Amino acid sequence: MVKIRNIELGEFPLLLAPMEDVSDPPFRALCKESGADLMYTEFISSEGLIRDAAKSVAKLDIYEYERPIGIQIFGSEIESMKEAARIIEKTNPDIIDINYGCPVKKVACKGAGAGILQDIPKMIRLTEEIVKSTSLPVTVKTRLGWDDNSKHIYEVAERLQDVGIEALSIHGRTRKQMYKGEADWTLIGDVKNNPRMHIPIFGNGDIDTPEKAVEYKNKYGVDGVMIGRASIGYPWIFREIKHYIETKEHLDGPTFKERLDVTRRHLEMSVKWKGETLGVIEMKRHYTNYFKGIPHFKEYRTKLVTSFDLQEVRDTLDEIELKFTELVE
Repeated sequence: MVKIRNIELGEFPLLLAPMEDVSDPPFRALCKESGADLMYTEFISSEGLIRDAAKSVAKLDIYEYERPIGIQIFGSEIESMKEAARIIEKTNPDIIDINYGCPVKKVACKGAGAGILQDIPKMIRLTEEIVKSTSLPVTVKTRLGWDDNSKHIYEVAERLQDVGIEALSIHGRTRKQMYKGEADWTLIGDVKNNPRMHIPIFGNGDIDTPEKAVEYKNKYGVDGVMIGRASIGYPWIFREIKHYIETKEHLDGPTFKERLDVTRRHLEMSVKWKGETLGVIEMKRHYTNYFKGIPHFKEYRTKLVTSFDLQEVRDTLDEIELKFTELVE
């Protein structure tokens, strides 16, 4: 049984990665239904949180059915991060996660996210201060290093554990790689198999099929896997991996009706939570995967991703139902 403190996550937990404008409450609800064992919020700016910025505060919304749930923060200033952790603790999540992995320029170039990989001593000090400032378990998500010449994750993992983190998720790329090339899991395996490490180690990067999840589980010995991009528009990946682990057989993919029903639910939840304009816009990244593999669908995909009007999107989904239900089922 994999545990973070007293939080039981199962024998081989599947984690939903924190993704900006993706892992919001509507999407998390769908991933939880499909079997995600631990989910994290979108990352929250510590500076935004202590300034009471509306976007940052909204990301604190968590619901009982999501548990266990972690709230993820990023920032480069120790006092701001400590204050943000105190604010987060009042919302009663199960875990506080620190983002040391975001490679986006506007984050990393301010010394936050993956930017802190250029200053490992500060990373360790910052982590220690956050651990001291909260009674909640603290976890970390990071990368192998800043670039190919600074892949210090083996030593960094030990030092993070020494200052009190209770789980570590490692993305198998450097900051310089962004999301390009293949994730290198070799160092993730080295960290997991380091006899000094006793906290759960979760691997992240390129897990997009049930076979790959099982292969990496067996090859690298990780305690669980964190799934990011492969879940966008496809929350079913969690149930498919679980089924494959248990049976070594493939679960049939979602039916066309299920794809359509979940798309509609996701859209309505998104609009309800974010408002019509943003709710419609942020659904666009999901449509390609929701309807992936359906023949002669390009015209309708284009309609979905170019429309900014809620009723227009609803009408397009109605058209899709009329045209494709009998063709596909």
